[in-house]
Amino acid sequence: MDREWYHIKNIEKIDSPAFVVYIDRVRENIYTIKSIIDDVTRLRPHIKTHKTKEISSLLLEAGIFKFKCATIAEAELLGLAAAPDVLLAYQPVGPKLERFINLIKAYPSTNFSCLVDNEKSAKNISEAAAKANVTIPVFIDLNVGMNRTGIDINGDVISLSQIISSLNGIELKGFHVYDGHIKDPDLNKRKEESDLIFKRVEELKTGLLAKGFEEPIIVAGGTPTFPIHAQRKNVECSPGTFVYWDAGYVQNFPEQHFLPAALVITRVISLPSKTKICLDMGHKSIAAENDLNNRVQFLNAPGIKPISQSEEHLVAEVLEGHSYEIGDVLYALPVHICPTAALYERAIVVENGAIVTEWNTAARDRKIII
Repeated sequence: MDREWYHIKNIEKIDSPAFVVYIDRVRENIYTIKSIIDDVTRLRPHIKTHKTKEISSLLLEAGIFKFKCATIAEAELLGLAAAPDVLLAYQPVGPKLERFINLIKAYPSTNFSCLVDNEKSAKNISEAAAKANVTIPVFIDLNVGMNRTGIDINGDVISLSQIISSLNGIELKGFHVYDGHIKDPDLNKRKEESDLIFKRVEELKTGLLAKGFEEPIIVAGGTPTFPIHAQRKNVECSPGTFVYWDAGYVQNFPEQHFLPAALVITRVISLPSKTKICLDMGHKSIAAENDLNNRVQFLNAPGIKPISQSEEHLVAEVLEGHSYEIGDVLYALPVHICPTAALYERAIVVENGAIVTEWNTAARDRKIII
């Protein structure tokens, strides 16, 4: 890997802090994701990482036509990009259900589906869909260990399937199996845990077939288990972080050879003491859910140590006699790229080492039109 791939020729044109995307590397990551799986139609990438119409279009150009998202805005962005198949990996409740139905009507060329994990929600979706004269494809959300949503994988999934099949306005398509809790750095351990869960998924599939259901579509996994599900047959895979990658995934999942493709640009704005520098990179500039020492890696300043952070500032410790000066540019690789990208209304796009354009991070907003 080029140790100085990140340098930008016209960096003086970028105010900081700024979110920068290296489009050459994004394209390479899309090529890599396709090379890992036997059939591109089994890819259903999640757009939560990039939230842009432009990368959605790059994926479509690469022959990837199925997508997953988590918000109505992300779903609408995919409708605007003319994506053929979009799964809202969320159970629409309250006003969100009305917005989802309006979305289905506004973008008829896109096949929208959603999740359901209980009888009450299934009936609510059914009634709203029937009233609007639409049919909504649904996937049963299985709780396989995340313990946030989904019907317990050992619960009465077959009965819920039968209830859904009896309702008007909705159509059961299959299972959603998100196993984001499986993230051991050891791929073999990840595979053991994933295989144990998937054995139960296969049992549920067999149970549905025995009841006369059509073979269910299974949408499984995120980034950590993507290499595992990619080896299964007839399973749709939903990695998302691969487009940008980040320092956390570089460290924890080295078997996946994606390239870091997005950075935060920051500058030294003050020298408060002989052993401290202050950067214009606060909580509002980089994901702050991790401990302070595990939020960012500075590619061209690996020796500095963050010691405090506030809304607009980050103070770091350096060796006495350092050469940092006010105005110096630091290239920062986030440990967690997804919430970092969502902090920026636009991404500055770099190609061949120079700024070429800007992308609107459109789906960071909760609403686009609908």
